[in-house]
Amino acid sequence: MTVTHGIRIRGSQFWVIHRRLEYGPFDYEWSKDFCGIEFLYRGHKFGEYCSADELFADLKSCRLPRRVFEVASIAMGTMVRGMLNGRTSLERAVLLEEQLVRQGLSRYALIDRDEAR
Repeated sequence: MTVTHGIRIRGSQFWVIHRRLEYGPFDYEWSKDFCGIEFLYRGHKFGEYCSADELFADLKSCRLPRRVFEVASIAMGTMVRGMLNGRTSLERAVLLEEQLVRQGLSRYALIDRDEAR
């Protein structure tokens, strides 16, 4: 059965499923100086988290559907916040599901996650 809307998570990467199409992978990694976290889309940097007061993200050049970048932004923020607060990958996925429902995006809360990683 094909999923119409949702998120697929594999390790630190995730894909947003929108109208049966997958967009991604979205990913994050520590910056070279270990003082921040870089946001990646298909391996290209689109933003960076430096602190709670310093955040930059711009997906405009990726030409994604509006709903995809909304869901990806919520997902990236929730995952990074969970990681910085020491949450396990399963706990981060649960937080993401809750946040998507809270933001009125419950149809994306169907999350396929790989717990083996």
